[in-house]
Amino acid sequence: MADEFDYDLLCIGSGPAGQRAAVQAAKIGKRVAVVEKRALVGGTSLATGTIPSKTFREAVMSFLPRNRAFESVGGMGGPPQRPEMGELLRRVQSVIDCEARVMTDQLRRNDVDIHPGEASFVDPHRVRVVAPDGQERTVGAAWILVAVGTVPARPTGVAEGTTRVITSDGVLGLGTLPRSLAVVGAGVIGVEYAAMFASLGVEVTLVDRRNRPLEFLDAEIVDELLHQMRSLGVTFRLGEDVESIDEVDSRQHRRVAVHLVSGKRIVADVALYSIGRQGATDSLNLAAAGLRADERGRLKVDERYRTAVPHIMAAGDVIGYPSLAATSARQGRLAACHAFGLATGPMSDYFPVGIYAIPEISMVGRTEEALTESKVPYEVGVARYREIARGQILGDDSGMFKMLFHRETRELLGVHIIGTGATELLHIGQAVMRLAGGLDYFLETVFNYPTLAECYKVAAFDALNKLDL
Repeated sequence: MADEFDYDLLCIGSGPAGQRAAVQAAKIGKRVAVVEKRALVGGTSLATGTIPSKTFREAVMSFLPRNRAFESVGGMGGPPQRPEMGELLRRVQSVIDCEARVMTDQLRRNDVDIHPGEASFVDPHRVRVVAPDGQERTVGAAWILVAVGTVPARPTGVAEGTTRVITSDGVLGLGTLPRSLAVVGAGVIGVEYAAMFASLGVEVTLVDRRNRPLEFLDAEIVDELLHQMRSLGVTFRLGEDVESIDEVDSRQHRRVAVHLVSGKRIVADVALYSIGRQGATDSLNLAAAGLRADERGRLKVDERYRTAVPHIMAAGDVIGYPSLAATSARQGRLAACHAFGLATGPMSDYFPVGIYAIPEISMVGRTEEALTESKVPYEVGVARYREIARGQILGDDSGMFKMLFHRETRELLGVHIIGTGATELLHIGQAVMRLAGGLDYFLETVFNYPTLAECYKVAAFDALNKLDL
């Protein structure tokens, strides 16, 4: 049947899911192509999402005082410099260009055809691709993977003609660094950008209808994050709904006004609207393929990433939770393996979550709240960066590290970190969980000294002391 088509696999989208699926299929000799509507391969992850925002964070960090440890011994402290937006974005663009070259080279080395343009279904096996110059071509494939990712949800309640309201896709298009910023939505994206801009001295107000942001994280970790963000100058308006957004004249220039249902008004230079994301499926003409997206533009799939039309698969953010670049890459590879009969294991439950705020947060496994709800007996081991030599060297005296162990089996159930290097440090705990390890591993293992990995040892002995009571 595959010989009837141009390709064995056609990936719509070249983000983490599409790219990994394409390379996996090509490695076993399949004819593969990728359709990408952007000028560079890499999808949303590279264009406006994961890579740009995390690179922007590192650029922001480079302008901050070195750390608290040196403030009293050499004058390294003081308020942060205020860089030009162009300074921050030049580094971002250089990383994007480099990553795009690496991804393009990888696809081409594996003989994956790249079709630039907008894709839409003609029928269940054929896709029309409209190139940037307007030329059209139709390609067919035995298997099709929809990996188009997501786009920011459209702002609601915004007055016509308002130009100072942006989504996360527009952050890197700011010409100048604002003096003040109103962030609507305290999800991952809103919290990350709020912390970044506040670190540069921007006056930030963060609004969310929930009384507690990032509810999927450990509550104690979130409390510490809010404390540290407040110390950066972030004002939180939690439990507040936005009624409308418009522009006003203020101090001889235009600003944006965010009107809350409670009657409060927040005036800022720019408003960042970050209330969720939608599957980028509107332009795909899904009906021609016999598919329908849900109200948020997402596609439903089975355990083999097949949609309601079995030879059309979907992976990555377009299928919803967990919507992480790392899990999307794994899903893409698994989809290709399932399509072509390669033996493979399922997606692991122990995938890491990283929040690249300032400070950063990372977690794997279950939270105290989830364990309590499930009536699982557990004990907590805590280490604080100020107790760790490496934490003192780095000048991070507020970082916190905690592990959760089953009280009876001593199995590791969760790791939760806030502080310098959290997203890197987490992987030790992730590996131990994946291999069904527990408390004894940390008690017996020797870690390099001085490193942040010492947190595992300190937290393990803290838990042991409680278990022995």
